Amino acid sequence: MESRAPVEKVIIAEAIRATEAGAIAAARLMGRGDRDGADQAAVTAMRKAMDDADISGTIVIGEGERDSAPMLYIGEQVGNPDAATSIDIAVDPLEGTNLVATGSTNATAVLAASEPGGLMHAPDTYLEKLIVGPMVAGHVSINDPVAQTLGTIAERLGRGVYDITVVILDRPRHEQLIADVRAAGA
Repeated sequence: MESRAPVEKVIIAEAIRATEAGAIAAARLMGRGDRDGADQAAVTAMRKAMDDADISGTIVIGEGERDSAPMLYIGEQVGNPDAATSIDIAVDPLEGTNLVATGSTNATAVLAASEPGGLMHAPDTYLEKLIVGPMVAGHVSINDPVAQTLGTIAERLGRGVYDITVVILDRPRHEQLIADVRAAGA
């Protein structure tokens, strides 16, 4: 009798392969001052990894429209159109093009997947995101005050707020959030 991995495990494995491919391709241009080249390398590598995957994917959210960067296009089909698993994909092959171009750390490749229709198509829109690990998931809300959220995270992890690492893009639109995180002690 043939055994198959659950759909979620297949999707997770393919997402890891795709983001890893994008990150490695961009890293080859680390510190060379070529943000567009790094972005294009990440896009090309991620597209190839997804095209090699046994999924039928549709890009529903892509990064690049806002700044005319290289991108996986909204509506673009990736993977195997005859695959048993169909998914919608939100993707940013290289978040932090300037970081890579200048040789700095903390750039990332991002991919989220859902069942078809499960991701809101929101072109050219900034969204607030709160990402936590499994011990905290379901115990915090993006709508809670920052200090409360950090307190809950610390409590769930058995740590002090001062031991929590928070990652926020250093952008003018995040100035208040950064101030709130610092005021809370993280």
